[in-house]
Amino acid sequence: MLDKNYEAASVEPRIYETWENAGAFKAGAGAKEGADAFTIVIPPPNVTGSLHMGHALNNTLQDILVRWKRMQGFDVLWQPGTDHAGIATQMVVERELAEHQQPGRREMGREAFVERVWEQKRKSEGTILGQLKRLGASCDWSRTEFTMSENLSAAVLKVFVDLYNEGLIYKSKRLVNWDPKFETAISDLEVENIETDGHMWHFKYPLAGGETYEYVEKDEDGNVTLRETRDYISIATTRPETMLGDGAVAVHPDDERYKPIVGKLCEIPVGPKEHRRLIPIITDEYPDPDFGSGAVKITGAHDFNDYQVALRGKIPMYRLMNTKGAMRSDGAPYDEEAKKTQAIIDGAEMSINEIDLINIVPDDLRGLDRFEARKQVIDQITAEGLAVMVASDHPEVAWMKGKAPEWRLDGKAVIQKLGEDEEGPETLPMVESKKIMQPFGDRSKVVIEPMLTDQWFVDAKTLAAPALKAVQDGDTKFVPGNWDKTYYNWLNDIQPWCISRQLWWGHQIPVWYDDDGNEYCAQSEAEAVEMAGGKALTRDEDVLDTWFSSALWPFSTLGWPNKTPELERYYKTDVLITGFDIIFFWVARMMMQGIHFMDEVPFHTVYINSIVVDKNGKKMSKSLGNVLDPLDLIAQFGADATRFALASQEVQGRRTLRMSDQAAEGGQRFATKLWNAARFAEMNGCARVEGFDPASTTLTLNRWIATETGRCITEVTKALEDYRFNDASSAVYRFVWNSFCDWFLELAKPVFNGDDEAAKAETRATAAWAIDEILKVLHPFMPFLTEELWERLGDEGVKADGMLMLSAWPAPHVVDEAAADEINWLVGLISEIRSVRAEMNIPAGAKVQLVVVGANDQTTARIGTHTSAIQRLARAETVEMLDAAPAGSAQIIVGEATVCIPLAGVIDLGAEKARLTKDAGKLEGEISKIEKKLGNPKFVEKAPQDVVDGEKEKVAEAKAKLEKIQVALGRLAEIG
Repeated sequence: MLDKNYEAASVEPRIYETWENAGAFKAGAGAKEGADAFTIVIPPPNVTGSLHMGHALNNTLQDILVRWKRMQGFDVLWQPGTDHAGIATQMVVERELAEHQQPGRREMGREAFVERVWEQKRKSEGTILGQLKRLGASCDWSRTEFTMSENLSAAVLKVFVDLYNEGLIYKSKRLVNWDPKFETAISDLEVENIETDGHMWHFKYPLAGGETYEYVEKDEDGNVTLRETRDYISIATTRPETMLGDGAVAVHPDDERYKPIVGKLCEIPVGPKEHRRLIPIITDEYPDPDFGSGAVKITGAHDFNDYQVALRGKIPMYRLMNTKGAMRSDGAPYDEEAKKTQAIIDGAEMSINEIDLINIVPDDLRGLDRFEARKQVIDQITAEGLAVMVASDHPEVAWMKGKAPEWRLDGKAVIQKLGEDEEGPETLPMVESKKIMQPFGDRSKVVIEPMLTDQWFVDAKTLAAPALKAVQDGDTKFVPGNWDKTYYNWLNDIQPWCISRQLWWGHQIPVWYDDDGNEYCAQSEAEAVEMAGGKALTRDEDVLDTWFSSALWPFSTLGWPNKTPELERYYKTDVLITGFDIIFFWVARMMMQGIHFMDEVPFHTVYINSIVVDKNGKKMSKSLGNVLDPLDLIAQFGADATRFALASQEVQGRRTLRMSDQAAEGGQRFATKLWNAARFAEMNGCARVEGFDPASTTLTLNRWIATETGRCITEVTKALEDYRFNDASSAVYRFVWNSFCDWFLELAKPVFNGDDEAAKAETRATAAWAIDEILKVLHPFMPFLTEELWERLGDEGVKADGMLMLSAWPAPHVVDEAAADEINWLVGLISEIRSVRAEMNIPAGAKVQLVVVGANDQTTARIGTHTSAIQRLARAETVEMLDAAPAGSAQIIVGEATVCIPLAGVIDLGAEKARLTKDAGKLEGEISKIEKKLGNPKFVEKAPQDVVDGEKEKVAEAKAKLEKIQVALGRLAEIG
């Protein structure tokens, strides 16, 4: 006999252990003979990470598909594994060393440090895999891989060497995101652009030789609004320290204001006056004439937009900073270095590498932190009178009455405030206080510096062409389909892929150098030495970007470069489930590498899942205190409840999924509902009957539930085929909660309690059969509960044939439209009566009279058959058939008949009308307020999308409530 309560905390671990011990997760388990393969590769989580809500959603959706396909008889492989996560894992170890006051990595040396990271990997790898198991993930754990395992490392080496030999991997000096804390290049995905309080400084770049020009501004009609003689060009910058590395000033070719000085030289207004650097004024499409002064300083070595301008205009790019983000202190004295830059202006030819050796940081600024250098640059320019000045009451000046401007950098005032009794100047340097988007390392939390450095790159443009065509031709499709546009946009505008990282943890680049700097790329040092004719070689110290190895995941995990049976059987894989933020970083790169090395796309479908946010639609953040830990939810409500809550809210095409304790609690209530229903059936003698065929049933009720069961199976199957997870879970939820629990069992009670033994036996067998079908169709969503019931319900009858997870996916058995129509008519009638009772505020305990008018022969017969059920479930005292509706009745149209509920003496019609009218007024006011907000273009444009979506949901809910109230008021109006 089932226990009174279902205890997920004790059942779930036990069930999981049973599955694992039985080998139920292994590839091919439960497959039909000659079955097709179905393969999913898990997006490999960080080896030192832990389960978060994004993981929980992503892996729940994968598990739903693999459990479903396994039950359909496919040869299923869900390939698991973890990623070495270079920078993240190295950070964990370095932080742990610091916390225990142990020597840092540089003190330890590379070999010892890497071994220390391997220790950390071995210690922590099981954490997230164990958490995935707690969620119920049915991966083939016997095949668990790691991106730095011996097999996968061999694949990485071969791919690198092959691409190098094909000319698709090369070393070059290019601009990258540089993390000064970790002293490495990082990918765009590891950069968080955060809006911060910043400043825009306006400075004058004097024209060389004291030249002047007529500066003219005009309005839209061509009228002159300003005319003056200038000996400078004005620029604005949020990073004054980068002025030291300017290679040019650019203006738009159509900007009439600056045409007289295009091609001339101007001087950078900082550094020793006698060695002031000169740079050209050029034209480029990049500057916006309507933004600021329309002139833009070009610092190609420290800004991504400037870098492109510098490449187009062959502008020299001067690197200002070292790997720690401090101003360079290497090289010759400034006066010597400045002469080299003048030589370039005069026409000297220098390579990008030769230019990179030039240190043009003035001697007094060398070695300073970049932000301290900013302060010094501002002070020096202002002291020389080359800051753009404006009146002290100008609204864009950072100004306090009676005080000098207070520029704040990292919380420190740059210029001392004057005393309270001192007068400030009439004009002040123009400093705009403004919000700026600033790049931060997502792990280091320091400001990222665009930096010109030597890195290894992949010719992504060449590899992207077939990957682009594969999606265009439909070989791989995105679900939802609109995400292919994101894929196209990235691949059509693709840049070389920086694959090197200045870390120690990762795949060390397989390139060696001799003393002359010659490169030897090989899969082993011995091979490289042989290529070098026996010379002593030094290996490149950099490691590969983590995404390089994970791009090989769909085939490296199957044994490539060896021609293994698994590779032949399971590649290409079927479905990839992932988030939209890594379409480029992972999906596109897997497409490139898969096509290049396997001559086949790595998967036919890419399902883009939602991003999990909190119940208010806000991104989860530790600082906001709104992070939900899936393990906490599992501990409190169970893995099944958490999974069901996630799946039921995963709406295809919706970017966010709102998760909350309440959602998981709803999943728990559903689990409890099914458990109680199964227990009720068991207590009423419902047990499996060997060989039972629902098609042999004769009772209308039983044929109805058999038909509805088939409809549910069809609906769930179709929804899963279309990757509509919420529709699939909603279909099974509605059937279980409403059709089976609320209606079938309720309508079956008189049979269970009656004297007709044949009817009783048939209904008991039908109920037991229907529960089994429910367990099958619900299993992918709630595997633990369903497996437990599958086993336990055999205590009183026929034992289950094997484990549920390896049983066959159900198919419709009975289609009896007549039985379905009759019982659904009854359910609809009782539901409508209950709705009217609720709308009219009829007391729950009050019994009402029902009068049916205009019924045809079929309806009359149905009412005669089901009178007792109507009276019991609709709380009706009598059910009469009359020719006319009684006065003062609420009326319901059911088919051709009208069902009347006389209300005289049951409720106070006047009081009820007043209550409903008041509620309607409140809702109308709320709707008007929200619609006014949504009708404001500024709100819609500036508010975060999740906030806008939240307001739309509120107004939709309010309108639905108002519609119900209006129906009730309409009924009262008809009554009079």
